[in-house]
Amino acid sequence: MDLALTGRAVLITGASSGIGRATALAFADEEAHIAVGYHTNRRAAEEVAALAEKRGARAICWQLDLGRPDSLKEAVEHARRELGPINVLVNCAVQWPGWPEPGELFETAPPERFTSSVAANLVAPYLLARAVVADMRTHHWGRIVNVSTGLVEDGLPHSAPYIAAKSGLHGLTRVMSRELAAEGILTNVVMPGFTPADKQLPPQLLEKAGSAAATQTITHPDDVARMIVFLCSAANTNTTGEAIRTDGHFLSPT
Repeated sequence: MDLALTGRAVLITGASSGIGRATALAFADEEAHIAVGYHTNRRAAEEVAALAEKRGARAICWQLDLGRPDSLKEAVEHARRELGPINVLVNCAVQWPGWPEPGELFETAPPERFTSSVAANLVAPYLLARAVVADMRTHHWGRIVNVSTGLVEDGLPHSAPYIAAKSGLHGLTRVMSRELAAEGILTNVVMPGFTPADKQLPPQLLEKAGSAAATQTITHPDDVARMIVFLCSAANTNTTGEAIRTDGHFLSPT
């Protein structure tokens, strides 16, 4: 299958680890030009960029802060200068708002936690999409994938700020699809499930999580990355406005 990604400029946020890292390397296998977005771990981002170049890609690193619109703008401008017009955007970075304090209730949780999560996990992807769409319109071709979570359907106690922000990505993606698809710009959501990625977790937790999926397996970042690359490729000609789970039909264990 020809994905026709050679030489296309791809921006990936949160690309220094986990799903973002796997996605960057999967695009590298297609010889795309990749901007490896990171927040604080420059060394890890540089390692991803180096690996990408070994696979035949051109890669740069770019630092950004999801909570600062000026940082997002500067990062996009830097990527455009280095790689050319942006063809693909993958909003993979996430800012976890944290867990509640002991005894904290829904109605006593600080509202600042909610607003900061919405700013980082919803407003930031919106602003990044706005910043790159003009390039895509010019070429009548573009792909945007917003990485969400299956928890928007299942729910999780004490996680309203995070899940509300991620749920907003779904609505935003559907609106973008209606506005942009006729211009050749396809937008979708991918929903990973439990994906431990780089984290070392207790074996009993991994076993419990694996048994919660219909496939009886833990989702690997590569599983998610392959779906993202397909949706962002020329092989995808008609899938847009969709929310696609890549979690082995995972149900959060109780």
